Amino acid sequence: MYLAVNILGLLVFLALGWVFSHDRKGIDWKSVGCMVVLNLAITWLLTSFQWGRDAVKAAADGFAWIVNISYKGINFAVANWVGPTGTDPAPVNFIVSALLPILLIVPLFDILTYIGFLPWIIKWIGRGLSFVTRRPKFETFYAVEMMFLGNTEALAVSKIQLQRMKAGRNVTLAMMSMSCVTAAIIGSYIQMVPGEFVITAIPLNCINALIVSHMLYPVTVTKDEDVIYTLGDPASEDDVPELTEAEQQAKDKAVAEYNALPWYKKIYKHDPAAPKKEPFFSFLGDSILGAGKLILIITANVIAFVALAGLIDAFLGMIWDKLSLESILGVVMYVPAWLLGLDPGTAWEFSQLMGLKLVTNEFVVMGQITGEVASYAAHYKAVLTVFITSFANFSTLGMVIGCFKGIVDKEKNDAISKQVGRMLLSGILVSLLSAAMVGLFVW
Repeated sequence: MYLAVNILGLLVFLALGWVFSHDRKGIDWKSVGCMVVLNLAITWLLTSFQWGRDAVKAAADGFAWIVNISYKGINFAVANWVGPTGTDPAPVNFIVSALLPILLIVPLFDILTYIGFLPWIIKWIGRGLSFVTRRPKFETFYAVEMMFLGNTEALAVSKIQLQRMKAGRNVTLAMMSMSCVTAAIIGSYIQMVPGEFVITAIPLNCINALIVSHMLYPVTVTKDEDVIYTLGDPASEDDVPELTEAEQQAKDKAVAEYNALPWYKKIYKHDPAAPKKEPFFSFLGDSILGAGKLILIITANVIAFVALAGLIDAFLGMIWDKLSLESILGVVMYVPAWLLGLDPGTAWEFSQLMGLKLVTNEFVVMGQITGEVASYAAHYKAVLTVFITSFANFSTLGMVIGCFKGIVDKEKNDAISKQVGRMLLSGILVSLLSAAMVGLFVW
């Protein structure tokens, strides 16, 4: 019976994406179907074979290694703020552990963009994933990138793409960003809850973020728009410089001469069709300053969003001392919890933890259950762990909106701000879909 309920839940969660869609007729159901089948296959592999989980963990460890290196620079400047792995002293300083690593990560990825390596990686990984998922190349690459790098870092290193893409695609990426995690803290997760389900949740959230964002906010991307931009490309089509006839002829001649060269000479010869780059250290300085500005914007937005949530709780408490955002969400989430194949009593317990996670964060819930989660029934342990393994909460809204404000123009920011409700819904539906998929295979 509960397996049938779990299957029904999976269908209901997909249906909710259609119900709350911005453009129901724009949904590509073939793409959605392909991604659902792909995710079910991934779920089976990760819940049935250790080698699958080991592969995901290896990728996560690689990103965590980069983040841990950033703490060397942080500890040199502010030695008493954070330990060598970003988790000391306790409680963790959010700005230092989650945001200051941006000062290494953004310049690092900007350097990879400067030398042309990152656009090449995005092009080919995105092309492969795009073929399977039928989604645009950059969105598919971003889905993988954000699951290890984190939402603000992944957005920050993607600024060239964000600035060139139309507003609708920016909205899609904002919704996807609600469902990420950061590789640097996966180690902390697996110390508190079953590690095999944490690792399983990572790739499932990746594909489900593509599914849900497309259903909630379908955007048509033409072949001409589905390109990977490189450093030096103008921020918009209006910024493309116009050449005189003589200049255009000279450029065409230089391009033709370059294309006629043997492949090995093209390695060290400059491509005249490629945009000119500014001097490296000037570029690097701008990258570092941009990362610092981004940290300040994100910090301000997070403080404001969390404080506003606290203010709402205070007003609700005046009505009834047991009334809060957490308790309201706990009631709202009861039916989705039951649809994950849980008995009514367990579903109520789970819904309260759901509400707590959405208002606070996943660490609060993990800390509350860490001493007893091992004794939970296998199915409950699996769906609970997978659901809480993401950053989907109110403070993440502030982080994502703040990040976009530091990167893109007002038109794109306004488009994102109008979809705040769908952004939060996107994070919730992704977590529910991932939990429902894992629940099908663990009993």
